[in-house]
Amino acid sequence: MLTEEQTSQIKQQIIQQIESTFPEDKKELAKQQIISMNAEQLEAFLKQNKILKDNTQCVFCSIISGDIGSYQIDKNESAIAVLEINPISRGHVLIIPKKHMLFDKKVPLDISSLAKKISKKIKTKLKPKEIKILPSNLFGHGIVNLLPIYKNETLDSERRKASPDELEELQRLFKEKKTIIKKPKTKKINEKLWLPKRIP
Repeated sequence: MLTEEQTSQIKQQIIQQIESTFPEDKKELAKQQIISMNAEQLEAFLKQNKILKDNTQCVFCSIISGDIGSYQIDKNESAIAVLEINPISRGHVLIIPKKHMLFDKKVPLDISSLAKKISKKIKTKLKPKEIKILPSNLFGHGIVNLLPIYKNETLDSERRKASPDELEELQRLFKEKKTIIKKPKTKKINEKLWLPKRIP
């Protein structure tokens, strides 16, 4: 069963998605339906729409196991980095721990090191003003949002649905490795050259 906090967070995310993807004449009705659901109804709705499979596996665990497709851009032993499919800004990335865990006050070092590595890639490739590293707990699973700031975006800013083409392009861009062209080294001759004495 979803907790009160999880129910509230999930409703907020669904409402944001309705705002950005539903036709104008259907938005209000859809939002009212989501708002009126209790935790049990919301969980049934999530299962029916294959967002939540069962009580044992949250959406992030399903991404880790591969049951839900994702646009992965990097990983380490403890976490994976995937593109947010409903981003707030271009290059919005989620760092998802491989173990189902909650973040207390501190994000584990191996997860924060992956977040910093990806932040540098975003900064280099997309040139935002800054990148906010924002840990949070959703569905009882700790995640880290890497949010590129171009204007004044926050986690409460409006989300939009990214197209598969856009996500694939970003995935290629982040996976690209710089090719360094090495110049051939010239050998230094350490031997002294012998020249005959000059005769006047």
